[in-house]
Amino acid sequence: MDLILWRHAEAQDHPDLLLGRPGDAADLARRLTSRGEKQAARMAAWLDRQLPDGARIWTSPAQRCEQTALALGRKFKLSESLAPEAHPQALLDLVQWPTGKSPMVVVGHQPTLGRVVARLLGLQEDDCSVKKGAVWWLRHRERGTLGQTVVVTVQTPELI
Repeated sequence: MDLILWRHAEAQDHPDLLLGRPGDAADLARRLTSRGEKQAARMAAWLDRQLPDGARIWTSPAQRCEQTALALGRKFKLSESLAPEAHPQALLDLVQWPTGKSPMVVVGHQPTLGRVVARLLGLQEDDCSVKKGAVWWLRHRERGTLGQTVVVTVQTPELI
């Protein structure tokens, strides 16, 4: 199974920097900056060339994630399991890791995406950070009786 974790591109700051909370209404309404729109378009063009037609796409209900996913030009579904501050296991359950049949693209947030990467690679939970607009492409494979997670690629919009 392939799991492609895509962090939303650069977004506007929370309008209430002091009292705002991840996942509150103002946070969910934050949109991409013009730089973020360019990041999303660049990464989406690269992803579109790499993804098979049967790939399924899930996104957080946050506006910035929806905008990032829209750049790909494919159908996607929203899930509350991917909202800001979501638990890594909720994401893994949603995509049916590692037994799912289709490649899955998840557009979401830090720290959840980094925690998923860390968990799948056997790192400490806070050891991995996913840069805005970046993609981590992970693959589960069986080697004998053991399951392994392989890093297929890590891409950032600036390097594409």
